[in-house]
Amino acid sequence: MDKIRTQGKVLLDSQGRERIFYGINVCDKGSFIEETGNRCYNYKCDDDMLKAFRKQGYNLIRLGITWDAVEPQRGKYNDVYIAAVKGMLDKCREYGMYAYIDMHQDLYSGWGNGPGDGAPDWACHTDGIKYKMPKLVWAESYFYGKATHRAFDNFWDNKYGVQDDFVRMWAYLASKLDGHPALFGYDLLNEPFLGSDGGRVFKTLIKNLVKTSVGDKRISMKQLAADALTKGDIIHVLDQYNGEVFNDIVNTAAPIVNSFDLCRYMPFMDKTASAIRKVSPDPIIFMENCYYSNLGIEFAGRPVLINGEKAENQLFAPHAYDLMVDTPAYKHASNDRVKSIFDRRKKEQDENLDMPVIVGEWGGYSEGTEWLPHIEFLLELFDKNKWSSTYWAYFDGLLGSPMWETLKKPYPRAVTGKIDSYYFDRDGNTFTLVYTQDKEFDAPTEIFAHKEIAEVITDGEYEIEQLDDEAYIIKISTGIGRHNVRIVFKGEGFSYASNS
Repeated sequence: MDKIRTQGKVLLDSQGRERIFYGINVCDKGSFIEETGNRCYNYKCDDDMLKAFRKQGYNLIRLGITWDAVEPQRGKYNDVYIAAVKGMLDKCREYGMYAYIDMHQDLYSGWGNGPGDGAPDWACHTDGIKYKMPKLVWAESYFYGKATHRAFDNFWDNKYGVQDDFVRMWAYLASKLDGHPALFGYDLLNEPFLGSDGGRVFKTLIKNLVKTSVGDKRISMKQLAADALTKGDIIHVLDQYNGEVFNDIVNTAAPIVNSFDLCRYMPFMDKTASAIRKVSPDPIIFMENCYYSNLGIEFAGRPVLINGEKAENQLFAPHAYDLMVDTPAYKHASNDRVKSIFDRRKKEQDENLDMPVIVGEWGGYSEGTEWLPHIEFLLELFDKNKWSSTYWAYFDGLLGSPMWETLKKPYPRAVTGKIDSYYFDRDGNTFTLVYTQDKEFDAPTEIFAHKEIAEVITDGEYEIEQLDDEAYIIKISTGIGRHNVRIVFKGEGFSYASNS
């Protein structure tokens, strides 16, 4: 498999082709066993799942693991589990996919039988504060959970040496995985959380939400009341909080988040990446934004530094969801609100980071098809930005669902030159790619096609390779110059957005 590297805001392979990656999260958060009081972790090499991914065109998996699984006892690493992770990488290689390792956490830890995951019990330093199970929503302790806040505070402050433990764990894991052909990179910490300052952010957001709702002329209290009191219309209460209004509300907390980004998160990233690079010099380092920046709060991070210099091979992996995610009302998710979040991430990519983007988590899930125009919108937005992405997440029942069919799309896997633009017209049942080539290449441009092809219009020579049932790779050889490719698919096009 090609080695992938970064150059400016693009990903390149060993032939120098610009690469786009499209895939999905597969996350092992473990299962709590009442009898033992421990969590059981077991990555299974599922051929049926990977065959379905290959047919879908996926070439990248975000492989979620946890600190608890890797280091169940302090200083004692679970080599059996690490071997299972390597087994998943072996399978990825067999099916022509890459994977990056996501050190997942939610609420810092599983806290026994809680809804979270991440750190082992021995690394949960709360200074005697007891964890309280949530009563309303799974993420409750992020907002006002003192045990979760204190555990994060002690982690960022390296109290009890807990952050050093985490860094050593990453170095050990990277030393075991380094050199695997399917290993794409390391996502050092899922959705880093601020700790007790996260409680300050929550209070600031609630305060400004109330202030904006009452005093902002863009908000009609009369309409809010009507929506809240009318049966069937309560789901529209948030409609007035469009991207502009929502941005103004959440960014009142930017000073708190930015202080975390610069004073706690970036030094942690530098420290962990430096330790990893000593044992694993090539795989790409992934940098996320904090949990609250998923709402669109400004991310103030800068490139990761090693020995004071910008580290090679790093990228930005933002997450974003609409306010209604994880609720039955997610079918009414707002394109405008989520676009405002990703527009901010694009600005940060261009102005502060100068590195590629792989959207690590996005989408969510809801029953029915009412929300699928939102998914189509996001996929089109990522294509417009020339961003790679990994959808959250694979679960039993996803395959063959309307959501699974909506996720099917063509895209340029490898391009001999600079990608100018690409676009999938769902209604028109066509795909277009424009790119500029400034030298000759030995390898072709490769486009994944998700269904049977009626016609390929290009100025180059091409061949069509069948990858799987109704899945193809179009290989196009072109010379120096600007090239336009148009692919017409058989059958009728369809878009939920235009048929809703």
